[in-house]
Amino acid sequence: MLIGLGFQHPLAVGLIGVALLIFLVALGVRVVFAAALVGLLGLVELIGWGPAAGVIGIVPHAKSSTYALSVLPMFIFIGFVAFHAGMTSQLFSAARKWLGWLPGGLAVATVFATAGFAAVSGASTATSAVFARTAIPEMLEHGYSKRLAAGVVAAGGTLATLIPPSAILVIYAIIVEESVGRLLLAGFLPGLVSALVYAGIIIIWAMLKPEQAPSVPVEERPGWGERIAALPPLLPIMAVVFIIVSAIYQGWATPTEAGSLGAGIIFAVALLRGTGIKPIVDSLMETAKLTVMIFSLIWGVTIFVRFLGFSGLAEAFTQLVVSIDAPPMVIIVCILLAYAVLGMFMDAIGMLLLTLPVVYPAVIALGFDSIWFGIIVVKMAEICLVTPPIGLNCFVVAAVRPDISLPDVFRGVTWFFVADVITIIVLLIFPEIVTWLPDMMN
Repeated sequence: MLIGLGFQHPLAVGLIGVALLIFLVALGVRVVFAAALVGLLGLVELIGWGPAAGVIGIVPHAKSSTYALSVLPMFIFIGFVAFHAGMTSQLFSAARKWLGWLPGGLAVATVFATAGFAAVSGASTATSAVFARTAIPEMLEHGYSKRLAAGVVAAGGTLATLIPPSAILVIYAIIVEESVGRLLLAGFLPGLVSALVYAGIIIIWAMLKPEQAPSVPVEERPGWGERIAALPPLLPIMAVVFIIVSAIYQGWATPTEAGSLGAGIIFAVALLRGTGIKPIVDSLMETAKLTVMIFSLIWGVTIFVRFLGFSGLAEAFTQLVVSIDAPPMVIIVCILLAYAVLGMFMDAIGMLLLTLPVVYPAVIALGFDSIWFGIIVVKMAEICLVTPPIGLNCFVVAAVRPDISLPDVFRGVTWFFVADVITIIVLLIFPEIVTWLPDMMN
């Protein structure tokens, strides 16, 4: 316990708190509990039991009543209902018919199918789980290696963190008090760039090692009539994407209202397609579980953030970073490398919640754009979803496909890690890719 240790200086208490949090997370304590415990002890040391209890007592209500957070269950619900209504398999089928002729065509189709599903789900692990069931069997049947099949699904699922609607972009916007709509728009083009880089890596992989990604035989390739016939079932997903993006871009609806419209459309389509009551109830239950998990994480980390505020650690870090005699871009690269290391041991949402209150003021003080940094740091969070030892998407794929070992999944995402690094470099060199759509919105 921090009380009585003799550290009266707030900054020293803040440093001890950070060290204790890292220690607890390394021991395997969940971030939500570790952050809440350290935050409580730190606040008690700095301001006493009474004021600390007052600060902590208002956190759940204050955060839960944030209007912008109400968009999260809408986005999550869209993804689960789309899956239970069979829209996912139709999406992959259409992508396969249009892109299957390319070298590594089934894997390329999987990338763009996951991108399409990401545009209605916003949940990376759900995307990986869904396509582990639909895309991997198809690839294995056509002779693809298990590593490539598993790797493309695990990596493709990460696109949900960038392509709107993205739950993690909403969380970033709330933490740094940025426009949710602008951030969601900003993720669209970088998400597309990321998907294109993935596709390029797959094509190169297939050309270098064709035995691991055999081409679809000419006689099995669908004709134009079959390709065009595969498009009408995708209209509900396309409608949801159009409504969400156009509503935010043109300003005729808030992100929450756009998400509600999208959820209503997907729900209506599911009923028209004869989706039973049980899948709808399951979707509601899964939505509730995931929403509660995210909200609980926000509550616990907010308590820790309140403690950091009283300690003055964020201000001290900002002054330290600004005083470094190095080009701002070099400092940004160092911060991103720190995120890459930290992401090996923490989940993406917890990592952002814990670090942004300290890192974000320093980044803004260096003169960087808030929207641009948000997309960059969320892309780093994508990388954390496929890097060991956490690599949550890799664990999901291995759990859904027990015939593919976890080491094989991690080996399969190696080239996609390289693709993510390439995407980060592109976004660093060409920040206009991120800022163009939000600036057009203005």
